[in-house]
Amino acid sequence: MAEALKADPYCGDVFVFRSKRKDRLKLLVWDGSGLILATKWLEDGGFPWPPVRDGAVRLSAVQFALLLDGLEWRAAAPPPVKTPRWMG
Repeated sequence: MAEALKADPYCGDVFVFRSKRKDRLKLLVWDGSGLILATKWLEDGGFPWPPVRDGAVRLSAVQFALLLDGLEWRAAAPPPVKTPRWMG
């Protein structure tokens, strides 16, 4: 499975898969004792899907929550992180 996902399924990340009709999601996550497979579908509309780059999508917790609710997740872009500069 790790080869197909190109990631470690036991690291605690949530792996999300969307159907072609865009109205259903499947989530796969390791909880420490086994893999959990959950399904969610929308009665109306579809899940707005982020662009896939390098075979994966990275979302913040807020963006992920909005995606699961079927809402526009792009509006919750995380603020840019300023890198501290050495002042020595």
